[in-house]
Amino acid sequence: MSSTHRNRLFVIRHGATEWSRTGQHTGHTDIPLLPEGEAQARATGALLANHEFALVLTSPLQRARQTCELAGLSKHARIEPNLIEWDYGDYEGRTSAQIHETVPDWTVWTGAIPGGETIEHVAARADAVIARVLAANGDCIVFAHGHILRTLVARWCELDPTEGRRFVLDPATLCILGWEHDSRAVLQWNSR
Repeated sequence: MSSTHRNRLFVIRHGATEWSRTGQHTGHTDIPLLPEGEAQARATGALLANHEFALVLTSPLQRARQTCELAGLSKHARIEPNLIEWDYGDYEGRTSAQIHETVPDWTVWTGAIPGGETIEHVAARADAVIARVLAANGDCIVFAHGHILRTLVARWCELDPTEGRRFVLDPATLCILGWEHDSRAVLQWNSR
């Protein structure tokens, strides 16, 4: 890639769902957007109007695919299995408060997930998406989920995946990753 052109990566978390509203860990449970989430997706789509993307990737789960569609980009979208949300195993559908009843101080970033995915595995999936984006010829956009995208942002910035905890990501907001000279960086975060 030339030093004068660097791909940017637009990052969109899906719109609000019932479980995102209640704080339940929503990994592979395939739930739809709420009407509020649909409106959020349309509003984010307005921010993307007239922008061309070399690559449009979406998680296979319906909440991400619906967000992509309502944002007006499903025509060019490709399903990317690496963008599926973290497998929360035994913690699927539970809130952090419920988990803390038996495992005080647990976080997805530092704690074990019985029957689920390790942070190293999630980071490897994020790295695979980043490699695909860096190989594209132009700006790219991904539609996915809170924890996988926060991991992806940490890895984009060449940080340890646990640093994803520092990137709070609201539903259906616009985030743009890019470059500061030769370093990958966050250019815009949680824009509405």
